[in-house]
Amino acid sequence: MPFGLVSAWNKRRRSKSEDHINPWIYKPVEYWQLEDQKPPAKRHQGSLVFTLKEMEKATRSFSDENFLGKGGFGRVYKGILQSGEVVAIKKMELPQSKAAEGEREFRVEVDILSRLDHPNLVSLVGYCADGKQRFLVYEYMCKGNLQDHLNGIGEVKMDWPLRLKVALGAARGLKYLHSSSGVRTPIVHRDFKSTNILLDTNYEAKISDFGLAKLMPDGHETYVTARVLGTFGYFDPEYTSTGKLTLQSDIYAFGVVLLELLTGRRAVDLSQGPSDQNIVLQVRHIFSDKKRLRKVIDPEMSRSSYTMESIAMFAKLASRCVRINSSERPLIEDCVKELQLIFHTNSRGLSMAMHTFRML
Repeated sequence: MPFGLVSAWNKRRRSKSEDHINPWIYKPVEYWQLEDQKPPAKRHQGSLVFTLKEMEKATRSFSDENFLGKGGFGRVYKGILQSGEVVAIKKMELPQSKAAEGEREFRVEVDILSRLDHPNLVSLVGYCADGKQRFLVYEYMCKGNLQDHLNGIGEVKMDWPLRLKVALGAARGLKYLHSSSGVRTPIVHRDFKSTNILLDTNYEAKISDFGLAKLMPDGHETYVTARVLGTFGYFDPEYTSTGKLTLQSDIYAFGVVLLELLTGRRAVDLSQGPSDQNIVLQVRHIFSDKKRLRKVIDPEMSRSSYTMESIAMFAKLASRCVRINSSERPLIEDCVKELQLIFHTNSRGLSMAMHTFRML
């Protein structure tokens, strides 16, 4: 490790308390490593550093025309960099009471995404830490997030083959995180959900928002924490009750997303009755009954786009992912294999049905 980086690393360890005094002091990326993480692996291409003026110019002073949406930690704008590249710019907007929390998430996201490279993860183009201003600059995903498409906001109707493609892409992204590729230790996303699955021009799924991600301690499969972080509706019940975070916590959330893809319903819908608000509780009891299973299939999907065999296989996989006992859930690599088989089964079934139709 270069001497300068070692020096900075040691200085960071000696001055931990400074973060609590003024969490908004800008520090170079080498200061940002958490106590239980290794220094960053070498990257072929670093993240760009932008100024506040560049962010204002890229977004036309954060005009309403460029506004894309709002998340838990700020607004997202479409921007055009000086190079001509179209990007998505997240502007961190938090009350002072959450300033330290926002700074930590900002640092974690820059640190982790700067070290990862996979076609099913959103790429970090760069960041801005200008005074108290914080911005994250990502590749622009023109088709938005998965939840919007499932709720009718997207411009294209999502039939079954496209939903299987999205599920498979998201699974591949999680597999990369869980296999420790890029950082030499597994990563738990901890906030996997349909709004954090973004879609590019070809509807290739890419996982986004790594502010709550956790690098698992070396040689450990479990991390115990007093604070349960994530999004209501996607919480792993075991993590919620014990505080034990594992890779299988992501698998539970992945199972919830599979149910959203199957039914078109939200993970939590407060407009429904008390017993129907949570999608897992709502459909868990019908997985093994094909007749009842038909009733929960998203009616927005064309009947000619799916086979009941593939639907049943998909529902079975989802049911295993959302089991209360984490040890009974499949590994993400098994999910990838099963989704590939489901995709093939559906394609084969549709081809046979079409051939039979032509013979009539």
